[in-house]
Amino acid sequence: MDPTPTYKHPLASGKRGPKVLAALSGGVDSSCAALMLKRKGYHVLASTMKLLGGEDHNGNSLKKCCSASDIEDARKAAQILDLDFLVFNFRLLFAQEVITRFADLYSRGLTPNPCVLCNRYMKWHHLWDRAKALGCDYIATGHYARVEREDGRYLLKKARDLSKDQSYVLYHLTQEELSRTLFPLGDMLKTNVRKIAHEAGLLNAQKPESQDICFVPQGGYADFLEGILKSPPPPGDILDLRGNILGRHKGIHHYTIGQRQGLGLPGPKPSYVLKIDADKNTIIVGGPEDTPSSAMLVGDFNLIAIPELKPDTHAQVKIRYRHKEVPSRLFPQGQDKVLVEFQQDQKAVSPGQAAVFYLQDTVLGGGTIISVL
Repeated sequence: MDPTPTYKHPLASGKRGPKVLAALSGGVDSSCAALMLKRKGYHVLASTMKLLGGEDHNGNSLKKCCSASDIEDARKAAQILDLDFLVFNFRLLFAQEVITRFADLYSRGLTPNPCVLCNRYMKWHHLWDRAKALGCDYIATGHYARVEREDGRYLLKKARDLSKDQSYVLYHLTQEELSRTLFPLGDMLKTNVRKIAHEAGLLNAQKPESQDICFVPQGGYADFLEGILKSPPPPGDILDLRGNILGRHKGIHHYTIGQRQGLGLPGPKPSYVLKIDADKNTIIVGGPEDTPSSAMLVGDFNLIAIPELKPDTHAQVKIRYRHKEVPSRLFPQGQDKVLVEFQQDQKAVSPGQAAVFYLQDTVLGGGTIISVL
């Protein structure tokens, strides 16, 4: 059996219980995180962020988050745990910081990760501002990750339950942010989280996990983007690697790197999207032999485990959330860019996605893929 871990933040000390603002999403993970902190003697305030308009913007789907029903589930969890509960109306901030940014990047042929955007700009910026105003020492979430302190530096590490590890979407955290962040589930298995939640009487103990993007309706990305962009990308040419016109695309926001379906190209040989050129409004395609990439350039780079990256640093690299880590060599390119050379060519490397670098179970750092080389 997975025992209930003793969770204590590296800076948590003193006679009084440190005050923490726990972010509840309505799911079992964040609710259990608040429960664990209360059991350990923290002074816990429960909160949730209202990010979307309408009663149930996401179609009342259990696979998505941030609905009105999720806020109600969070309220019920706080009531059962006997915690003060606050709802922060961040609708306008979410629209500006996440939805608009996502739409802009996607319309430029990039593939952003909305969970990274939400964590970076909402939880560790606006939510922390509210936590400070309430006199809180920390914020806490239900993410599966760990924070440890070694040699005076805060480290972000993978969760014990590797099947649930979420360190990939947290690579942006700074030393200051890590110093005031609690991840109570980092040493726990998901099965034990549900068990503890059930024993505590939490109504969401068996609630299905959130999937997909909360603000994109059932119609899909293209329909959503066309509804909020003033000028959606127009149709354009589909080219091969030699510049020959093979057909027409419906607008670059309909396509992603590595896509094979929906291209509408004739011929028995499959074609894949290799590059999206927003400036020229073209999509470049090729065959299976053209898809692998040997290197990429990563920008907006954030280092966590070390203060400076040395040339030819060896690390394991993830280019997507569910992507298997790839042994790679890292070469700094100025202040916040890194050249990554894969030891084995990779398919569907997508500009706009997050690239996260690991040293065993520790997040070395991460950034945004700028280009494929």
